[in-house]
Amino acid sequence: MRGGLQLRPAELPLTEKQLEGLMRRLDTDGDGKISRKELRVGLKGLGLRFAGLRAGRAVRYADADGDGYISDEEINELAKYVSKWGISLT
Repeated sequence: MRGGLQLRPAELPLTEKQLEGLMRRLDTDGDGKISRKELRVGLKGLGLRFAGLRAGRAVRYADADGDGYISDEEINELAKYVSKWGISLT
């Protein structure tokens, strides 16, 4: 995967706090926001099926200001939404 972010599927579900940290790492261009594309690449790297669809839904859910990106203020909502999927790391 490009940008040095390496994710892999796992066995133990992550806490919301751990997911929040993971979501912050998805900001590969360093602009302080997570785009749908960055989220899709990250979810795909975690081995999730339908990463594009899930990324779109997650951004629509967590994007409170409607700019199409997940900002620092919105990352908690993104982590809560993504935690429903049982994402885990090894």
